[in-house]
Amino acid sequence: MDVRRATERFRGGDPEAGIESLHAFSFGPHYDPDNLRFGALIACNEERLAPGAGFDEHPHSHTEIVTWVTEGELTHRDSTGHETIVRPGDVQRLSSAAGVRHVERNDGPLPLTFVQMWLAPLESGGDPAYEIVPGIADATPYAVPAAGVMLHVRRLAAGERTAVPDGAYVYAHVVRGEVSLDGEVLGPGDAARITDATDLEAVGVTGAELLLWEMSR
Repeated sequence: MDVRRATERFRGGDPEAGIESLHAFSFGPHYDPDNLRFGALIACNEERLAPGAGFDEHPHSHTEIVTWVTEGELTHRDSTGHETIVRPGDVQRLSSAAGVRHVERNDGPLPLTFVQMWLAPLESGGDPAYEIVPGIADATPYAVPAAGVMLHVRRLAAGERTAVPDGAYVYAHVVRGEVSLDGEVLGPGDAARITDATDLEAVGVTGAELLLWEMSR
């Protein structure tokens, strides 16, 4: 298990424009050849947007993009005609496939924070696709078949235990609170990269929210 602390993330974004980005992997101008991906995961960015701030229209291709809002509301618009509001508890997925453009903004009155995770697809090309699942429950894993992965959401009370999925690669990201994982206490923004995960448990040290990616490659 390789623990990466929130304080180790590369800071990006544009603070003057109300954008703060925290990158867990090599990203954009921050090139780290030893930190390009883990399993199918190639990015895990925590984005913080002030009211009125956002990312203007920009392109993506050959990437599965999954977004989890932790506070505030995210306005999404893309070149395939989708326009939605993503709220805490919703899972949003954009399959960029051969190419798509989108806009992400905080059009609300409160600060917006979201975690955005990029995954390498099993095959390149194809047509873009979009999906939003409102209010996903803990017991309902979210599958991303195009990348061959599964997302598990865990909301834990203090002292509550939950099984970590077995897998060749498991990426655990703490959204809020503190979690004990194999003897390590992880706080908000901390992550653990687990290879050959077997019979592990996560325990809520406090009330906590945890994202677990189960990956076979």
